[in-house]
Amino acid sequence: MKMDVQSQNFVSMTDEELVQFIIHNGNTSLFGILYDRYGQKVYQKCLGFAESRDAAEDLTQDVFVKLYLNLKSFRGEAKFSTWLYSFTYNHCVNYSKSILKRQRDNVELREEAMYVSTADEEVTDEEIFSLTVEKLQEALGLIDPEDKIVLLMKYQDDKSIREIAQLLELGESAVKMRLHRAKKKIVELYNSLS
Repeated sequence: MKMDVQSQNFVSMTDEELVQFIIHNGNTSLFGILYDRYGQKVYQKCLGFAESRDAAEDLTQDVFVKLYLNLKSFRGEAKFSTWLYSFTYNHCVNYSKSILKRQRDNVELREEAMYVSTADEEVTDEEIFSLTVEKLQEALGLIDPEDKIVLLMKYQDDKSIREIAQLLELGESAVKMRLHRAKKKIVELYNSLS
């Protein structure tokens, strides 16, 4: 049964109602409402995986294109926002996997370029603090995507063990083990970067 498009106030619909309306009525222009609601949040998640803001913008666009194409797979078993959050992370993990080999191959070249001697210049406190951030970002770029996702969910998104378990469809003990392993790996990688 098709709803009357003229009588609907789409902006006030819940996410779940809007998704069902889009699916059942094929009104693709309404997908923009979902984009307006979640575009910035998805971008922020992608930024944690991307090597630049431009790459994060591209990833965000990819997520929404892929989301639109897979909208019919939303079953309503969880809130749309939870489903989108998981969808975004899965897309970003797949993206990370696809570039991980290239990153590992280029590690030596990046390390050489990053640590060019600057003995004649005085190093400020700000540079020291930014080096630490750069080194951490480099270590995050080298870690396996499955470990990276757990770290980002826990420390960037401040998710509880239970929330991470639900989003990744894992048991809480598995999440605790992955988090323990990921923390150990990130510290080892960080310390190995000179």
